[in-house]
Amino acid sequence: MKNLFRTLGDSDRGLLPLLAQVWNVPHEDLEPAELVTGLNSHMRDPARVEAVYQALDEEQRGALQTLLGAGGRMPAGMYTRIHGDIRQAGAAAMADIAQRPATPAEALFYRGLVALAFEHADTGPRQVVYVPDELIDVLPSHSGSQEEAVPLTLPGLEALPEVGEQRPADTSIVDDMTTLLAWLQLHGASLPAGELAMPERSALEPFLLASDPARLRFLVGSGIAAGLISVSGARAAISRDAARNWLAGSRAAQLRQLAHAWRDSQTLRDLWQVPGLAPEAESMADHDPTVARGAILNFIGELAPMDQWWASAALVAAVRAADPDFQRPGGDYDSWYIRDARGDYLRGFASWDQVEGALIRWLLQGPLHWLGMIDLADGAARLTAWGRAFLDLGAWPDLVEPRDLIELGLDGALRVPRRFSRLDRFQIARFTSWGQAGDPYVYLLDGAGIDRAEGQGINAGHIQAFLHRVSGERPLPPGVARLLQNWLEGPVARVTLERQVLLRAESAEALSEIFETPELRRFLGAPLGPTAVLVRPEQWPELRAALGEAGIQVELRHLGQDE
Repeated sequence: MKNLFRTLGDSDRGLLPLLAQVWNVPHEDLEPAELVTGLNSHMRDPARVEAVYQALDEEQRGALQTLLGAGGRMPAGMYTRIHGDIRQAGAAAMADIAQRPATPAEALFYRGLVALAFEHADTGPRQVVYVPDELIDVLPSHSGSQEEAVPLTLPGLEALPEVGEQRPADTSIVDDMTTLLAWLQLHGASLPAGELAMPERSALEPFLLASDPARLRFLVGSGIAAGLISVSGARAAISRDAARNWLAGSRAAQLRQLAHAWRDSQTLRDLWQVPGLAPEAESMADHDPTVARGAILNFIGELAPMDQWWASAALVAAVRAADPDFQRPGGDYDSWYIRDARGDYLRGFASWDQVEGALIRWLLQGPLHWLGMIDLADGAARLTAWGRAFLDLGAWPDLVEPRDLIELGLDGALRVPRRFSRLDRFQIARFTSWGQAGDPYVYLLDGAGIDRAEGQGINAGHIQAFLHRVSGERPLPPGVARLLQNWLEGPVARVTLERQVLLRAESAEALSEIFETPELRRFLGAPLGPTAVLVRPEQWPELRAALGEAGIQVELRHLGQDE
């Protein structure tokens, strides 16, 4: 920070005479520059520093020791929350404050033992409280004549011997991203307000390994951040080259790309995803989500045991003690408008746990767990091998994935293991009807899937060659081979299956009588024989009523009685 001479030179001119009184510097008729020179000389004198120090009370000395223990500087917001505000005023009011300081921090400031300045932090400019460099060297706590300053070092998070209800992390986000990309390749999707519209979400969720709306929002956002998904006019589509490169990578490379994309993304705003919080974007133009992520990841990397459980509440407490302003520009807790679940605004440092604390807990339970970085338990967390690699505490796991083959059933069902190539599963999803998600995934090779594939430039010959390769060059089941051969030979005969309503009479005479009645004949379609005729599907309830009025008893079969 600043040295003593510069600190004095930058001080308010009204403060200099007050400091001259404290340090016994003759100041009558002196110009400010002369006062600065005199103070700079007196305040370097160990004997004078000792006298000023001895005049402090115990609380004021404790406030000074806090700052010295932190290396001589601390964010002003943090320091004043511990040791009280430092009031700034005009010359006349300043003299009264110096005579009767309201807080320990204020007493130190008006004795020249601490000063205020601004510095640039990740969150932007922020005010700091500091001890000028020369004073640090001569203060009694550094001479050994008084109590030693206690450094503000944070102990590591304590390892927990036991935890309950463990929820191990996994890499299923890679598998679900593959499914999402295949879905977008086939259908595209609308993204009102930055997330999948309800119809698309409802259609896609049955094919995901984890059905969680928050996780799906994160999945979409991560895909956009990683460049795998493009958005234009509130419509999402696959970014083909980037997606193909990602799909062709190893599981480790795929997970690493998603994790780094989240860490570095300014469009994925974690605070907006925290349950119970409703930030108002207009008030938060200076919000940078990468700053908060970086701070929390650094804390975990520095404090968490390498491979043991630790309490998530302990991490929250450590951040609050060491750097509570980790996401607030200038330590300002009033300019952001954030509502809670009841619609009340959360303002001031008193709301820290509801905002910052909630964000830390959500980062652990949400993104870091979904990305496979953190195992969870009741109130506890633990870094995985992936998490340690992500925090540069170890190498990325180099998994050797077995080249599992698909199983192709007689009925055309393709059973695809999770460990199967994501690129090949993506291709399978393009020419089949989707069955179920899991291990294995199930897809059905049928005419509908082949027809859809042809619209993408994939013909039956391509499918046949592909299936030979991914099934280990084994012969295709006869039914599957015949289906593909029929499509290859073309043209393919097309038929339509429709649900119809049939009126069947007990005799040809009864049906003839109905045809001869104009009030009944208007509901009838094509005859299917001497005793049967089609009925227009949307008109059968009216026909039933008309038959009843004509005195003809009606029996319904395979039709809802109330339809």
